[in-house]
Amino acid sequence: MIELYTAATPNGHKVSIALEELGLPYQVHALSFDKKEQKTPEFLRINPNGRIPAIVDDGFAVFESGAILIYLAEKTGRLMPSDAQGRSLVLQWLMFQMGGVGPMQGQANVFFRYFPEKLQGAIDRYQHETRRLYEVLDRRLSEAEYLAGDYSIADIATFPWVRVHDWAGVSVEGLEHLQRWLSTIGERPAVQRGLQVPRRPDDESSLVKTAQSMLTR
Repeated sequence: MIELYTAATPNGHKVSIALEELGLPYQVHALSFDKKEQKTPEFLRINPNGRIPAIVDDGFAVFESGAILIYLAEKTGRLMPSDAQGRSLVLQWLMFQMGGVGPMQGQANVFFRYFPEKLQGAIDRYQHETRRLYEVLDRRLSEAEYLAGDYSIADIATFPWVRVHDWAGVSVEGLEHLQRWLSTIGERPAVQRGLQVPRRPDDESSLVKTAQSMLTR
């Protein structure tokens, strides 16, 4: 069974949605940021970068949400085409999320919601860039139902971020194709289940036990 280390964030939801879509059995270990559980020695053995999400599959650890999605898609032969061009198209849009939407919207979140000083220049910069990226998505979705043509890990990576656009203070008004895509994906039962993960924290011993087992393999 796959061990999923996660929290209720867009990056965490990418992986729980993918696991639900693929029907893979998994056990959830919810990490508390308040307790800095993502920085414990046990978790750093799984992800040296001290971030969620991460998975352990039969003793093999995978970190970075995009890398996890690729691993799961290749493990199952689903949610990503096997031909070179189809695979490349999925990876292009996955990297667009990883290198653009996530970092820019993440900074918009920080400066709009959490930063102790109101730095309007920073807020404007990241909100405007996030909106620009949304417009790129909207143009793509005007010519295709999903980002890579068929539903794929590119959509799974991007949806959890765009769905919380309000939290970053970014509007999707006027982006009708993006709104259609949000609605379509949001209606998928596996997506709805994935967004409910994690439901409750696991005890710390499960994290310690898994990390220790990895060291003996």
